Amino acid sequence: MAVNDLEHRRLASLRRYVIAEARDDFEERYGADVTFPRAVALICAYEEEGAIGDVLAKMPTEVCGLPLLTLVVVDGGDDETAEIAKAAGATTIVFPANLGHGVALQVGYRLCIERGAEFCITLDADGQNDPEEIPVMLQPLLDDEADFVLASRRLGTDTTSDRFRKVGVVFFSSIMNKMTGSELTDTSNGYRALRVAMLADVVDRLTQEQYQTAELLITCLKRGWRVAERPTVWLPRQAGTTKKGKNWLFGFRYARVVFGTWWRER
Repeated sequence: MAVNDLEHRRLASLRRYVIAEARDDFEERYGADVTFPRAVALICAYEEEGAIGDVLAKMPTEVCGLPLLTLVVVDGGDDETAEIAKAAGATTIVFPANLGHGVALQVGYRLCIERGAEFCITLDADGQNDPEEIPVMLQPLLDDEADFVLASRRLGTDTTSDRFRKVGVVFFSSIMNKMTGSELTDTSNGYRALRVAMLADVVDRLTQEQYQTAELLITCLKRGWRVAERPTVWLPRQAGTTKKGKNWLFGFRYARVVFGTWWRER
């Protein structure tokens, strides 16, 4: 037990150090008092040099009549992801070491909270989400119909061919609906529009380093925030390989997060 506790504290210290270094670099490049516009598109990227350039080239600078800032959290890595994001003009924060997608998102959420944003749209760096659909995702927040908008590949179009993943989407959506009393069709989609006031309420409860989609959704639902879905297109990955692991491993780890978060928030 003492060894496990020591390892946990060591890793926590390393994570704090990496985040502090990244934030110091961010403030040196952009200023300690920099503010964000009302809408921020948040992209977390780990070794996505083959795809992120095309994604950023498609990002709008205005959405639903609001200026849109693109914030890229580079989650460590040894390739040119950070350089490509900076060259594309995206606001970037760069981790000196890999901490996991969930941690990168938490840092992005906190920057949105601290820097005055009202809305945060998260999308993948691998090209599977279409930036042209950001207005579809954001509008329900502007209309005060929801606080959390999920993209749904089942209501829209899934152009990928992985049948195992498609079955998993249906399976986990069914389980999470039973847990939360919802009627959602795609609970594992990372394309989301989020009210920053909601993120401020839940961010301190988020702990997942990697499989964070279910944790955020279940936590928000259990705390009474309004969730809606919008149909979108799900595209094949443009380059590289998934960082989520093989299908069976991803399914096992995702299930553990689903049940663990539900137990915590029940």
